[in-house]
Amino acid sequence: MRVSSFLLCRASLLAVLMCTASILAYFLTPSLTLRPDPIDLENLIPHRFGEWHVDETTVLGIINPQLKEKLTRIYSQSLSRTYVNHEGRRIMLSIAYGADQSIENRIHRPEVCYPAQGFLLLSQEKTVISRGALNIPAMRLITEAGNRHEPLTYWIRFGDAVIRGSLEQSLARIRYGLQGSIPDGLLFRVSEVNQDTQQSFMLQDKFIISLLDNLTPEAKKTVIGSSSL
Repeated sequence: MRVSSFLLCRASLLAVLMCTASILAYFLTPSLTLRPDPIDLENLIPHRFGEWHVDETTVLGIINPQLKEKLTRIYSQSLSRTYVNHEGRRIMLSIAYGADQSIENRIHRPEVCYPAQGFLLLSQEKTVISRGALNIPAMRLITEAGNRHEPLTYWIRFGDAVIRGSLEQSLARIRYGLQGSIPDGLLFRVSEVNQDTQQSFMLQDKFIISLLDNLTPEAKKTVIGSSSL
């Protein structure tokens, strides 16, 4: 009798858990994709601003061809440029846009992509880039490949907010999933080949602030989202 009662309770519990899982799966499965108006990164980002202009003599490329093919499938658009200032300092800018930020098409973070290209990830830390009332959460990485020492700064615009790191990326996806929507996303990254890490990060911040100051309001919203404005 006790065995029968135990089996009955267990069966009831399993039934409840299965129903709960089905209900959660229904509500957590996004059914609506939030797609803004089409964007054109090439025209969105100016070729010249402040003390910076595009260095047409520099050609950027991804070291790993297989990785490049994979990224092409994930992103709707990408933009890679090298800017140079009057001192001859060069900042590499990379922007990747994905209209569908579902799990299969999620933006790949540099701390994953750089090691996949043969770089060592020496350190990573969170930071905030500030200008007046504007505060942009960002991530600092220090990478190295042979003699190439490359500090970089990046953030991910996920829907209307800026996120950084895997945890914030996962939490943002859950938040949109509960709303039944799949947002678009954008990866913004700048870097410099420089052994002096702190000097490089200071220049990267100046570059980022100057660029944002020279974007149209709509372009700025595309890069950092509406919640950062």
